[in-house]
Amino acid sequence: MSNKSIIDELLATLPEKPVPVRSIEVGAHWTAVCSTHCGLATTIIGDNCHDHKTVVRDAGSLHLKSAQELAEYAKSDYSLEASIGIAAINSLLDMNEQNAVEMNASQVLMEKGAGKNVALVGHFPFIPKLRKSVKNLWVIELHPTEDDYPAQSAAELIPEADIVALTASSLINHTMDDLLNLCEPDTLVMILGPSTPLSPVLFDHGVNIIAGSRVRDETAVLHAIGQGATFQQVTGVKLLTFTNP
Repeated sequence: MSNKSIIDELLATLPEKPVPVRSIEVGAHWTAVCSTHCGLATTIIGDNCHDHKTVVRDAGSLHLKSAQELAEYAKSDYSLEASIGIAAINSLLDMNEQNAVEMNASQVLMEKGAGKNVALVGHFPFIPKLRKSVKNLWVIELHPTEDDYPAQSAAELIPEADIVALTASSLINHTMDDLLNLCEPDTLVMILGPSTPLSPVLFDHGVNIIAGSRVRDETAVLHAIGQGATFQQVTGVKLLTFTNP
């Protein structure tokens, strides 16, 4: 397992030759950066939505930067910049899709988690269905609701889980490395969500399954994101699941 952060390793794998950015869309729920591909990331603005002091650097001229320059935003402590950075990284990544299965992450979790203890970091729409098929489901959330556990419960619950599924948004708030360090060596670890980088770098950090997405209809995706769509409302995206060979 590598000692470098996942973001630093992802950045190190990007092409050296600058790749121009074709378009950028920062929607209410999703951010897209289009360069080699159209990369997606969850839009995370931050806790203070009326903070007029924290701004996206060079907003209005981001399209003039290379995709690699935008990718460096992934290291920002300002979550909206980090969202743009992760989307830019995803726009530059290539993974052999012949090694993937076209399957929704929820299906994978229900199959692998049947009768087992599952720790899920992030609140997903499929939780009620998943809860019926697993032994115990511990949903860990930064902003917990209903039956969710608060973020500080991760240190207690993750080591007890048979399966740990982490939202790729944890890359944006820079908690993924710490969360992965809580996983026991024999735990099945999965990264899921459209923000997930399709990169073997995740396998080097103990991840077993990568469940992400690839944009197939860029125009449809940009229209939907720009109009405030949730992911369930976005068309033109293919869901891909890779397993560590």
